[in-house]
Amino acid sequence: MKATIWHNPKCSTSRKTLAILEETPGVELTVVNYLKSPPTRETLKSLFEKAGITAKQGLRKRAEGASELLSADNDTILDAMIADPVLIERPLVQTEKGVRLCRPIESVHEIL
Repeated sequence: MKATIWHNPKCSTSRKTLAILEETPGVELTVVNYLKSPPTRETLKSLFEKAGITAKQGLRKRAEGASELLSADNDTILDAMIADPVLIERPLVQTEKGVRLCRPIESVHEIL
């Protein structure tokens, strides 16, 4: 099974999710450091749709500048995330079974 994780190596939740993926037999893993290689707006929008969440739900609320976006619409939030990827909550994981924002970490098992 192929899996892609949009990963921030400084985030403990992201590191723990990555470890689960690495330890799961049969997973062909692609790791994307989204701060260095951010997804396109279209990719991010698609990931959120497949995860069943809105851009607002995918917003890293503790990130600088996030509080100003809490009352914004989803398009504005997506634009802000593309301009500053630190606003994207992590980790996002995609497999052929779906996409999950892996908070809590255990939710990655739903798509493995």
